[in-house]
Amino acid sequence: MGKVRTSIVKRTARKILELYPDSVSLSFEENKKLVQEVVDVKSKKLRNQIAGYLTHLAKIKKRIEKYI
Repeated sequence: MGKVRTSIVKRTARKILELYPDSVSLSFEENKKLVQEVVDVKSKKLRNQIAGYLTHLAKIKKRIEKYI
């Protein structure tokens, strides 16, 4: 079983992907910098969770686009 992501992490990551689709990368480190710039996140853990989910969504998007 994996870790459960909270709704704030999912909602924020989806919103970033919707607003900045060209800036989202497959790299966690680049997404971490993007989240830091775009969202005012107080905790490092929350920032990293959002960046990780954003990376996950970017990989899914890439796989889907491969077959279209």
